[in-house]
Amino acid sequence: MSQVKHRTSFVPARLPLHALALAAFALLAGCAVSPVHEVPATSAPLAYKEAAGWQIAAPADTLERGPWWTLFGDTQLNQLAGSIDISNQNVAAAVASYEQARALVREQRASLFPSVNLTGSGTRSGGGGEQQTSNNYRAALGASWEPDIWGRLRAGVTGADASAQASNADLAAARLSAQGELATNYFSLRQSDAQIALLTSTIEGYQRVLDITRNRFNSGIAAKSDLLQAQTQLANARIDLSSQVRARAQLEHAIAILLGRAPSDFTLAVAPWTITVPEVPVGVPSTLLQRRPDIAAAERRVALANEQIGIARSAYYPSLNLTGSYGAGASKLGDLFNASSSLWSLGLSAAQTVFNAGATTASVDAARAGHAAAVARYRQTVLTAFGTVEDQLSATRALAEQIDLRRQASSAADEVEQQMLNRYNAGQVGYTDVVTAQVTALSARRQLVQAQADRQTTAVALIQALGGGWQAAAPQ
Repeated sequence: MSQVKHRTSFVPARLPLHALALAAFALLAGCAVSPVHEVPATSAPLAYKEAAGWQIAAPADTLERGPWWTLFGDTQLNQLAGSIDISNQNVAAAVASYEQARALVREQRASLFPSVNLTGSGTRSGGGGEQQTSNNYRAALGASWEPDIWGRLRAGVTGADASAQASNADLAAARLSAQGELATNYFSLRQSDAQIALLTSTIEGYQRVLDITRNRFNSGIAAKSDLLQAQTQLANARIDLSSQVRARAQLEHAIAILLGRAPSDFTLAVAPWTITVPEVPVGVPSTLLQRRPDIAAAERRVALANEQIGIARSAYYPSLNLTGSYGAGASKLGDLFNASSSLWSLGLSAAQTVFNAGATTASVDAARAGHAAAVARYRQTVLTAFGTVEDQLSATRALAEQIDLRRQASSAADEVEQQMLNRYNAGQVGYTDVVTAQVTALSARRQLVQAQADRQTTAVALIQALGGGWQAAAPQ
């Protein structure tokens, strides 16, 4: 004879009336134990303190995290950044985590429905003496279902869904971080190219000055100290060039790793530096809460922690199971499917924890504390985001003001250097004055290049701080 437990969502007519009512209540019950989730309140300012003079961005519903790096107008950067989505291993890991979270959501949702199984067996037994050999065949169809009366299973599904959404936000954050790091490294590499070209040109000029000074020394016009100073200047410039070559190689290696490639198999050729700095429209601070993926991830984890409270609370209530069985047993395989061989049963079971020394209360308290911690982390993430935007706005303004001053300083230093060389050749000044002018001019040129690169990398940092790219509203 077969007996198969069958937990099912349907209730046959022979089930007692009170069991039928209880099953109907199980179907209608929702998430009765989880608190209502509310996005934690934050002290968002009405405007950024450092945003005076900036263009206000379009409303949040028109913003998107598109290929923001194209705003810099660099073809090589566009090609590199476009491939980082499929090449960067950190992004690949985030994609896998998101897919795992989605699978967990499906697994949790499956717990809301009955599970059905089919079993079958056949045995042949016998013994010595007068005992006869007998056959025993069994077949059974079974299902099991735990009604979600108190909302524990539903809370698990909601929590898993919130976790999947947090993983999706983590994926967006990982992608944005990798894209921003790539752009920063790329502009730093182009800055190194410019510094190398500048130092190479400076070394050629220093070599010409050294030749002139050597000729003057050999003619008895210049002192040996002048010759030594010229040699020192040239050697120091060559050291600086070697350092820049090393820095460029390291940046090239870093870009290769971001692209998921071995540094030995990747080369980025020297190319013209496109010194474009896009105008970044800045939205109101409240828009940032909708755009930053790290803020979205933190908020979803608050929702997950909220559902954990409901799951912990459900332990206060009894667990219910609807059971049933339908099967058949016979000594002959042909009789297995006859109506006379079938058996069925239905039942309802309940279990309630009577005493566990306060373990359930402790679990609820722990879940509430976890929720409070998630709320605190969310608020800290928001505050950090506001601070980052303010920092980058301030840096952007300062660099915009400095770039013109750097240009003026470099132009003036170049003129002084040339004048000092002319006066030295005329015997009007000592070589120390020439060296001072050369050092000042080279420093001014290099600082101008640095400022140009800083403006681009700061623009990248500001775009990241604002949550990615944007799309301006279409003209009316």
